[in-house]
Amino acid sequence: MRLGERRTILMWLAFGMILGIVVYFKLWIIDYNISSDDKDFMRREFDLASKEAMDESAEWRLKYDEEVERAMKCVKELIEGKESFQKKAEEAAGMNEKLSMLQKENIGLLDRVESITQELQTLKLNCTSSRLR
Repeated sequence: MRLGERRTILMWLAFGMILGIVVYFKLWIIDYNISSDDKDFMRREFDLASKEAMDESAEWRLKYDEEVERAMKCVKELIEGKESFQKKAEEAAGMNEKLSMLQKENIGLLDRVESITQELQTLKLNCTSSRLR
């Protein structure tokens, strides 16, 4: 390559770089103008989106609180039911003990009635046999 060709290439390269820088700055200025005009619009849109997000968050929080309240109510009812069941089970156990005691007492009384009945019969036999004599 000759020296003249190198200069031409370098000049075109420098020209291309300068042209690229000019185009870049032109695009940057256009973008900056659009951005400065839209700042208020973007801020309003962001505020609106933020408010909507907060409203939705509050809605979900309310739903969560309602579900927690409902769950706590169910837990309370379950605890009350369990306590009631335990009381009834204890009462039933006490009644079973009373029943078994009464059954034992009844058996004892039946034995006594039977022995008194036999004693009565023997007395009757003695009375009839002493009358017969």
